[in-house]
Amino acid sequence: MAHLLENDPRTPVPLLRRRLAALMSRMDRAARRSRIGPALRHFLKVTQSYQSNLFACYEVPDLPRTNNDLEHLFGSHRYHERRATGRKAASPSLVLRGSVRLIAAATTRLRPREGPELRLRQLGRWRELRSSLAARRQTRVLRFRFRKDPRSYLAAIEKQLLQRGLPA
Repeated sequence: MAHLLENDPRTPVPLLRRRLAALMSRMDRAARRSRIGPALRHFLKVTQSYQSNLFACYEVPDLPRTNNDLEHLFGSHRYHERRATGRKAASPSLVLRGSVRLIAAATTRLRPREGPELRLRQLGRWRELRSSLAARRQTRVLRFRFRKDPRSYLAAIEKQLLQRGLPA
């Protein structure tokens, strides 16, 4: 299996899939008469669940063969975040603004951006993003208020609900 996966990237994907199917068939036959049959069957079951996407790295240009590059990207962001803030754990703002900050950090590592490139092009999408970030922040604030003083928080909610139910 390792030999099959470490092939020449120019090998056509249909040929790789046929070779994988033949190898899995041989392994299935060996699993029936082997002591390690249960382990082989488990391996085949897991491999079969990933089979449709196994050679996607050859079909999609610039897709890395492993996820090591992706792990390195997130790991280096975490390292710089910890170094800048002095925190051991991720910053709470990463949870709130991670979708924006991670993309910004990743693209600036690839190539620094100049002033004209940073100009806002789609005002509507930017406003949507800002409102979603504000909603996530508000949810976090409310959780903090609940943890700080649950009784007064619940009393305020109850008061709001009762006021909505009364006729005007």
